[in-house]
Amino acid sequence: MVKHRAGTREEWLAARLELLEAEKAHTRRGDELALHRQELPWVRIDKQYRFETDDGSASLADLFRGRSQLLLYHFMFGPDYTAGCPSCSSIADGFNGFVAHLANHDVMLWSVSRAPLNTLQAFKRRMGWTFPWASSLSSDFNADFDVHVTEEQQRAGGIPYNYQRPGEVPKKSPGITRDGPSKGAAQTGTDVPTYARERPGMSAFALEDGIVYHTYSTYARGLDGLWGMYQWLDRAPKGRNELAGYWLRHHDKYAE
Repeated sequence: MVKHRAGTREEWLAARLELLEAEKAHTRRGDELALHRQELPWVRIDKQYRFETDDGSASLADLFRGRSQLLLYHFMFGPDYTAGCPSCSSIADGFNGFVAHLANHDVMLWSVSRAPLNTLQAFKRRMGWTFPWASSLSSDFNADFDVHVTEEQQRAGGIPYNYQRPGEVPKKSPGITRDGPSKGAAQTGTDVPTYARERPGMSAFALEDGIVYHTYSTYARGLDGLWGMYQWLDRAPKGRNELAGYWLRHHDKYAE
């Protein structure tokens, strides 16, 4: 028995045309927001960050690989993790397909995590990924971009995330249900406090006349638009359908 409201084809078409107008308005608003992002002031980065990559030690400028734009996904994978965050992993599952297109449109895409490079490389092989992934373990990069807190900071509380002041209730990240932290921690071989010291996000940078500028960062539900799987689920009959709790797994673990 169909539990959803049923109707005739004519009723469906009338409702669909009404929805189409709302979708078009949403698209136009998205175009306006994209222009607004591009109008943000650029902030010069003078701090010298070092990353470990497949090609050796690299500066932030080196990650551009001859392009003028750089997009970094702050992937939750701390030094004590045995596997990457399952939510971040499901986002990264889409990177292989379009990283080449971006690179040929003057944009480099990387993931950056605090785990040691050899750990990242092993997980990358397991997942079948080929996109570039750098370790920031030896630098303050993750802390400076609000995607890592120390154990002491965690105990003290009040660490801002997603541009919220200390004491404000943080909004949930996409894909994080009430049981998300515990299930995410279990899949990364950590406990919840260790798991929660890493945070997801993305940052954008520009390189002009040899100078690197920070142009944009987003966190929590600001990552929704980068999550290709959710764009499909939002168009499925039951949507994201997460009432049963945190359901994500690494893509090689669903058979279990």
